[in-house]
Amino acid sequence: MKLLVGLGNPGPTYSKNRHNVGFMIIDEIVKSHAFSSPQNKFSSHFYEGVIAGQKIMALKPQTFMNKSGIAVGEVQRFYKIPLEEIMVIYDELDLEPGRIRIKKGGGAGGHNGIRSLDQYVGPDYYRMRVGIGHPGHKDKVTGHVLGDFRKEDEPWLNDCLWGISEAIESLITKGPEAFLNAYYSRLDKK
Repeated sequence: MKLLVGLGNPGPTYSKNRHNVGFMIIDEIVKSHAFSSPQNKFSSHFYEGVIAGQKIMALKPQTFMNKSGIAVGEVQRFYKIPLEEIMVIYDELDLEPGRIRIKKGGGAGGHNGIRSLDQYVGPDYYRMRVGIGHPGHKDKVTGHVLGDFRKEDEPWLNDCLWGISEAIESLITKGPEAFLNAYYSRLDKK
């Protein structure tokens, strides 16, 4: 059993924010792979599905970004999910838009959602950082992260959402390196 977690903030006010790219990716995966309708439990929107013959749970914590660890910790403890079976998907300022990096463990890097997860479940889960680009100056970071994606972002954002959803089977069956190869290969062919 694997748990995919997208980070974001709940409600329509935040739905198009760059900070919500994790929610957007979960939405694309559950739609494309015929997951269950969302259940409101574990302080989250909780989905169940099957990818490549494996049971997958997907989670969009509704606790706001800075308290995401509370919801993830509830699910992790209830289902006794080992940390190496958890993949947390979130925005990354220091990556070009649409670029992805995956690693197991590490620090929070200034991301309050990750800091919360580290506090409530420990640091040894997998992290998928999705590039949203940097605004160029640290004074503009908050407005950039909490700002909506712009019209000119749509091509790369749609490719990113589609590419992750298309390549997710490789993540489930073969691991992060195979997933990254499948993701970038699909984007190159598009």
